[in-house]
Amino acid sequence: MKTVLSGIQPTGNLHLGRYFGAIQNWVNLQNQYHCFYGVVNYHAMTMPYDIKKLIPATWELTFNLMACGLNPERIFVQSLIPEHQELAWIFNTMTGFGELSRMTQFKDKSQQVQSGKKDAFIPSALYLYPVLQAADILIYKADYVPVGKDQEQHLELTRNIAQRFNHVIKKEYFTLPEPLFTEVAKVMSTADPTRKMSASLGEKHHIDLFAEPSRIRKQIKSAVTDTGERTDEMSPGVANLFSLLKATGATADHDTLLEDYNKGTLQYGHLKDVVATALVDLTTPFREKKAEIKADKKRVKAQIRESSAEVRKVAINTLLEVKELVGLLSMKY
Repeated sequence: MKTVLSGIQPTGNLHLGRYFGAIQNWVNLQNQYHCFYGVVNYHAMTMPYDIKKLIPATWELTFNLMACGLNPERIFVQSLIPEHQELAWIFNTMTGFGELSRMTQFKDKSQQVQSGKKDAFIPSALYLYPVLQAADILIYKADYVPVGKDQEQHLELTRNIAQRFNHVIKKEYFTLPEPLFTEVAKVMSTADPTRKMSASLGEKHHIDLFAEPSRIRKQIKSAVTDTGERTDEMSPGVANLFSLLKATGATADHDTLLEDYNKGTLQYGHLKDVVATALVDLTTPFREKKAEIKADKKRVKAQIRESSAEVRKVAINTLLEVKELVGLLSMKY
């Protein structure tokens, strides 16, 4: 069975955009592949963060992933597997300065930090984290990585590092991981449908996956639809509501309402009601499952530590082999 690796940072709420853009796909993939899903808390340190909140956020995200249907045996917490960082250091010796300088996410995030700040502190970790990301992937010898178009550049760097490593040791040791593009909904902010749904934009710009039904209905009710005069082309706000409805799996409702739209008989209030109901139906089981998990969180935390220890065995084996290949002593010798 082919191996899939993906990770998610414990930053911000797990909102509908993150669910439809990644988590929903992960749940489906675990039935087709041998999957490793990481809560990558070292990556969360590459931008300014609250030290006191990182551990609670790590557990919260882990509970959320389990509530959405991820198998806890496939979940690991990155900081519980130090071999990732050790492999990243070896990869740093095989990664060019110019390669990292071209990473668009570094440029974008460093500009965010600098914005409005004369003496902004930009940690070197922000520059180097694509190498750690490569280590996250290659340490499990992943065949596929589920990515969006905005992450394709980082995966290409991972492939370059793997190829360079193989060239240095004169052996085809690492498989070059392939992107796994799966059709996912592009979820935009219901308050501003020209921007992607994001927790960083503020509360009104994202819908928490575990929000109470009343909160979900309120946010959908206030969703922007048409702005200005109506034209023959569907507005971004209306298109976003249809996209949300389709993503929930309510295909029949989606197709019926789309017919109404094309006939010019669609009432936006009705569309919003149907979308809100579909989202509530989707998320209610998640909210109920999460309540069960949190009621038994001591056992669940122990389970995740155990699953991380099992996953770590794979990482340890890879690192021992890599050390031997590059001429480093290890505890094996």
